[in-house]
Amino acid sequence: VGGGISPWAGKDSRKAKTKVVSRSQRAGLQFPVGLIHGHLKSRMTSHGRVGTTAAVYSAAILKYLTTKVLELAGNASKDLKFTLNESFPLPSTYSFPSHTSTPICKASQPI
Repeated sequence: VGGGISPWAGKDSRKAKTKVVSRSQRAGLQFPVGLIHGHLKSRMTSHGRVGTTAAVYSAAILKYLTTKVLELAGNASKDLKFTLNESFPLPSTYSFPSHTSTPICKASQPI
């Protein structure tokens, strides 16, 4: 009964543990692919069978549509010269987070 690896331990116990990577990270998306997959499965009538790429594709479509809506809203606010301080005053105690100083979406860059 010496130290070391137990003879009853499987081969997996000797391997280095790999880091868990979500499907959203693999696809390079911000939307939760796993959650979308669950919603697609719950809405299906054929015993909840949904392909694995359907959720990735749906998340990519949601990202694209969200980006376009935010881009159009930004362009409209720029055309109307909308500023937050004049049209919608906030309390003086409110401060914007530092990461919001950069634009949300740049039209010149691809998605």
